Amino acid sequence: MEHPLRKLLADDEITRGLAALDGWVRDGAAIRRAFTFQAFMDAIAFVNRVAALAEAADHHPDIDIRYTRVVLTLSTHSAGGITRKDLELAAGIDALAG
Repeated sequence: MEHPLRKLLADDEITRGLAALDGWVRDGAAIRRAFTFQAFMDAIAFVNRVAALAEAADHHPDIDIRYTRVVLTLSTHSAGGITRKDLELAAGIDALAG
């Protein structure tokens, strides 16, 4: 039986989920958000906090670090798109970002 957090979401579920998040947008079969920090080390510290959260959730984002800008992309690759797991991790990342 498929785990409910790993079931692909319908378009309207994704739209509603994104409306509850800060700055996340749909990018095809993924969601993404960019974060900008004052300094490179602030960006790295944020990525380290995201890494710990992602490891605890056993759900890992694609991370692009460009000096003070970090772009996170979430997709449940095993399901082939966006699931509740992506929206939950995005909410956790938002909480880290403050």
